[in-house]
Amino acid sequence: MAAVVLDASAVIALLREEPGAETVARHAGDAAISAVNLQEIAKELLITGIPMPVVRQMLAELHLDVRAHAQEDAFEAAELAQATQKYGRGLGDRSCMALAVQLGVPALTTDRAWAKLDTPGLEVQLAR
Repeated sequence: MAAVVLDASAVIALLREEPGAETVARHAGDAAISAVNLQEIAKELLITGIPMPVVRQMLAELHLDVRAHAQEDAFEAAELAQATQKYGRGLGDRSCMALAVQLGVPALTTDRAWAKLDTPGLEVQLAR
């Protein structure tokens, strides 16, 4: 079972060796991630010019427990829209949050706005 759910921002910080990377690295191999967030990370890396085979290899080396975003997950993420709206949280963020609530583990992010959220069942940990 995963100890945390990683937000896309946390994984990107790790891959780019940004502040907070050490915190995220401690969870590599013991973290879950929504397939929605995985897509966000892959897109970001592709935009910077990294070829897809390299992107796939980089992400495979993290040994993440990638979770599908199925119908019920979509409804759970949608239910977070009102609670997160004033902080500008999008689909990826809500998918990560909903997965963390579902698994009963913290969501690890670098996005400080998440610390302001008061969402039942959601524990947020900031990587930086």
